Amino acid sequence: MSTPFQTFSATAEVAFSRSQRNRNGLNGGLWVSNDRAGTLGYGSSTASAIVSYFQGLGDGSNIVSVGFEAGVGQVGFSTDGIYMTDGTESFNRTKVIYPAFGAGVAWYSQVSDVLYTKLGASVRNINEPDISYTGMSADTRLSRRFNIYGRAEWRFVDDWGLLPVVGYQRQRNFNELVYGCDVRWYVNERPHEYLAFSAGIIGRHGDAAAIDLAVLWRQWTFAFCYDANISRLATASHTIGAFEVGIVYMLTKDNKRQRKAIQCPIF
Repeated sequence: MSTPFQTFSATAEVAFSRSQRNRNGLNGGLWVSNDRAGTLGYGSSTASAIVSYFQGLGDGSNIVSVGFEAGVGQVGFSTDGIYMTDGTESFNRTKVIYPAFGAGVAWYSQVSDVLYTKLGASVRNINEPDISYTGMSADTRLSRRFNIYGRAEWRFVDDWGLLPVVGYQRQRNFNELVYGCDVRWYVNERPHEYLAFSAGIIGRHGDAAAIDLAVLWRQWTFAFCYDANISRLATASHTIGAFEVGIVYMLTKDNKRQRKAIQCPIF
């Protein structure tokens, strides 16, 4: 409780190929993450390669995509803060490295010029790797984690949009439900002068509430979020949560943006 989580993650994605005629393409990406918590610095690190394929249906207003992930993970802790009552005791190892695989599918629909929807589902740790520090326990496998989500954008007024989102995760007996909505103001949608602001509220059911702010400028997105604890741990944490900062840079060849609910529906 005295040492909060410290989490870092980064992703990158590029298009390997794309066919406007067949309305399909192949993308590749990388994802790395690291987090640490507690006085022993217990945490995990992950590095994964991701390949995805998308296919347009009909006139291209509906797109189905599938993706696959393969990577390596590590869990571990530091013994610097441990006091052993028996000086003869020791740890066989303090780090475990394991392979991890995942897969997912998503469906995108451009309903009109002012409305899009997107639904997705995925599963991680398909192989349920063993993360035992002794290699002797059958109960220390990393369970599969299932995720489903939905998001949309509705341009309800010419320069304003609503962006609701909902996500649900389950891993063994643990569940997480996240829901919220942003309001976005499109100040300027000309390609080289693109500027938009957004703000919203996000809830993690029974656990936390967060406010988020974002600035979208040209090819950049700068996001800030404050996550306040509202669970039964609030007595110990004094409702103090976490600050989160995110930066996104969109690689584009011609800086063109479609004036639709979503700027780039197939990437």
